[in-house]
Amino acid sequence: MPDLLGINHLTLSTADLDRLVAYYTELLGASLAFERASTSSDPRIAVINVGGNDHLMIVEAAATPTADLDPLGRAGWGLRVGTYAQLREVREQILASGWPVGQIETLPTQWTMTARDPDGRPVDLRAHRPRTAPPPPTTG
Repeated sequence: MPDLLGINHLTLSTADLDRLVAYYTELLGASLAFERASTSSDPRIAVINVGGNDHLMIVEAAATPTADLDPLGRAGWGLRVGTYAQLREVREQILASGWPVGQIETLPTQWTMTARDPDGRPVDLRAHRPRTAPPPPTTG
């Protein structure tokens, strides 16, 4: 059986595709991979690159989606930046743009904050903390 390589995409729905694409591309630094116009059988969609081979598919829908948190009171998904400094920079950009974002919290393996996209949906933004090497074995 082949190994799983990760998540191919995550799909979000929105009543305002252009606004949500702008939030993730202009504010958070994702890039637009492609956009497809609506057809008689399918809604308008945009696919954005969020790093590596990971994508966010945004589907335009008539109704505004719910903005529920996961059972832990956090976003059910997240994006990752490279460093703590970059996470702080993204937080400042979000605040300067007038969108809500929480404080940066320190977890055992990463730093995290939760922002709200234009639809009010939570998204975690995280940076992994540097791993420390275990102490060398003692001899003697």
